[in-house]
Amino acid sequence: MSEDYRELLDTLQQLELLLRRLGWWDAEPPDPGLLHGTVPFLADRLSFQQWLQWVFIPRVHELVDRGGRLDHRCEIAPAAQELWRDNPEQAARLLPLLRRLDRLVTRHFHRTG
Repeated sequence: MSEDYRELLDTLQQLELLLRRLGWWDAEPPDPGLLHGTVPFLADRLSFQQWLQWVFIPRVHELVDRGGRLDHRCEIAPAAQELWRDNPEQAARLLPLLRRLDRLVTRHFHRTG
């Protein structure tokens, strides 16, 4: 595995650990029907942290496993900043990791040209 992939997976692990420390990690998955929709980040169905846990983190692991690509840039940090504006202390701890993930995922999985 390349160093880039290791850095990406390490950052995902750090995100998971921090979400757990903040109490923002669910022990039980949501109903499977909640994991599909058209609203960005499934905001009408899940909290942003649930979306990270049940959609984003597994999806990035899948991309790493199969070497897939994205049609768009990864830009979750700006959404998190907006959605977590009522939780500034938690957001301040999580946003640096999300910015790093945006950069890493976009660099490794964004289709160019």
